Amino acid sequence: MLSDLLDHNFKWATARQREDPGYFRRLSNLQRPDYLWIGCSDSRVPANVITGLEPGEVFVHRNVANLVHRADMNLLSVLEFAVESLEIKHIIVCGHYGCGGVRAAMDGHRHGIIDHWLQPIRDTADEHEDGLAKIIDPETRLNQLCELSIRAQVEGLARTPIIQSAWKRGKTLSIHGWIYGLNDGLLRDLDCGLAAPGADHEQK
Repeated sequence: MLSDLLDHNFKWATARQREDPGYFRRLSNLQRPDYLWIGCSDSRVPANVITGLEPGEVFVHRNVANLVHRADMNLLSVLEFAVESLEIKHIIVCGHYGCGGVRAAMDGHRHGIIDHWLQPIRDTADEHEDGLAKIIDPETRLNQLCELSIRAQVEGLARTPIIQSAWKRGKTLSIHGWIYGLNDGLLRDLDCGLAAPGADHEQK
């Protein structure tokens, strides 16, 4: 099985080299993406593939349920490097419908240490308890919570000292909340984007 992965890699690299002899030379010389993608670890939601971007065009951080824990040193390190060194212009927090992490947060069972990681989802559910309770269909309710969680992560990310400092220094940087549909392959903008006060978060 592992040898199959190496074989696939060899075929892919050979094909790219044949199609574009300078591809890997250009890729190795410079990383200057415009986008930081904070997404779910789910293997069905690969940032490059679903956005049609090439390697080097998007800087990626992924975790279970695409959460922004403001004490997560991994996330903060990625964020600071993306903002300060790569000077990215857009941060995309992207979750997906039917998220297993969101489902696990709300199923009432113990899952181990991941329960602590998923606590922000339960907090979001508590905050929107009345609205969620009105949704009869369990899957529709789950998907609504997926959207609400993404919105909460966008808001939390905007309050981090890294982002606040960047905005105060006039950096052109905006945050967007997107969601991906596993059943149709489409990305949807949740229209919850944020930018520095007075800036347009939809700037290109």
